Amino acid sequence: MDLEDQLKKLFPEHTAEETPEEATSNIWLQDDPILCKYEKRKGKPITILEGYTGATEDFKLLAKELKTKLSVGGSFKDDKIIIQGDYRDKIMVLLKEKGFAVKRVGG
Repeated sequence: MDLEDQLKKLFPEHTAEETPEEATSNIWLQDDPILCKYEKRKGKPITILEGYTGATEDFKLLAKELKTKLSVGGSFKDDKIIIQGDYRDKIMVLLKEKGFAVKRVGG
C-alpha cells in the first residue's frame, strides 16, 4: 500500500488539486510555428520568441516558465518574449517538449 492509497483512506472526500505543471499544460497550442530569433542589442545577445496566436496571458505564463527554467532575465513586450542571452537551442527543446512547433530564425 503506497502513500496515495493511505491518504485516500484517511481523506475520502478530498480531491487532488492541480499542480502548477498541469496548470501550465493548458496553454493553447497553435498550427503556425513560434519564431525563435537571435539578435544583439547594445552588444549583448538576446533571444526573441514571437508568432504566438493564442491568449496574451498564456504567452506571459510561457515567458515566466522559460525564464525560471533557464534561470535568466527577460521580459514580455509587444507580444514578444525577450530572453537575455543566446538560449535558442534550450528554448527550442523546452517548447518542443510542450508540443509547440518552433522555427529557428537568424544566425
